[in-house]
Amino acid sequence: MGKTILITGGAGFIGSHVVRLFVNKYPSYNIINLDKLTYAGNLANLKDIENKPNYKFIKADICDFPTILNIFKDNNIEGVLHLAAESHVDRSIKDPFTFASTNVLGTLSLLQAAKECWKDDFSGKMFYHISTDEVYGALQFDNTLFTENTKYDPHSPYSASKASSDHFVRAFHDTYSLPIIITNCSNNYGPYQFPEKLIPLFINNIRNKKPLPVYGKGENVRDWLYVEDHARAIDIVFHKGKVGETYNIGGFNEWSNIDLIKVIIKTVDKLLGNKEGESDNLITYVTDRAGHDLRYAIDATKLEKELGWRPSLQFEEGIEKTVKWYLDNQQWMDNVTSGEYEKYYENMYSNR
Repeated sequence: MGKTILITGGAGFIGSHVVRLFVNKYPSYNIINLDKLTYAGNLANLKDIENKPNYKFIKADICDFPTILNIFKDNNIEGVLHLAAESHVDRSIKDPFTFASTNVLGTLSLLQAAKECWKDDFSGKMFYHISTDEVYGALQFDNTLFTENTKYDPHSPYSASKASSDHFVRAFHDTYSLPIIITNCSNNYGPYQFPEKLIPLFINNIRNKKPLPVYGKGENVRDWLYVEDHARAIDIVFHKGKVGETYNIGGFNEWSNIDLIKVIIKTVDKLLGNKEGESDNLITYVTDRAGHDLRYAIDATKLEKELGWRPSLQFEEGIEKTVKWYLDNQQWMDNVTSGEYEKYYENMYSNR
């Protein structure tokens, strides 16, 4: 086999798309998927590639440094795609300690293992840290965008933990010359997303005629990117990106929450055969989230100009593709919302 790549968080939403892409596109690579299998990890997301000869799953906690170090040594890891993270803002507000532990100390554990194992030869090695646009804080309703030079200004425990992990990654590059790349990405959507997130939650609630909770007046704006476009960007950055650089990944696709929700309602009602606007009455305005950032918007010009990447889907076509997937895969959704997914391969994998 060729190069051995460790992908952390590969059973999660974005991670599973990255694992699938790399396993299928690079049969000469050894792809190791390392995931703790918390509530957000679901091996059913990867059932279609689980028996591929270049794929291996290891259940482990990135905070367990001795185990991580042994995984690096035993498997001759040459590249890391680090996606494992606690990522839900609401959960971070309720439990900031878990976010600090996983996102900061877990990242430090991986960095230290890479440094110790690669110290004699950094050639051909890469530590690629996948982060978020939330580290930049918030934008006003103007024409400004987050660039790679935007000052960090995190406002939630989640974004603070990701900002800290970004700083640790850069510190290992500056201090130890560890070869690193960081990308900061806008909101992702698409198949296999855990239904605590807005888009799959609302699709499922419309299907079951449940309320659609909207923070405040729904005026907060986000940039949205189809998850397979993000996976494709990660592939390009990993293979062509410049060591030590940061690249922003965005969809050039801003939507206010309320406008986004109306598109989701219209699309779901159409695909379910409901009357247009039938589910509008499910919208329920709730108290706004503490520290809710007003607007995020990514400038992905650097990635486009230097590495030739652009998103392939606009939101309307991406959301129709996404809604159709969830409606066609209702068993997946039901297994996740009921907790049945946690029994999938429950006893098959153990720590390596």
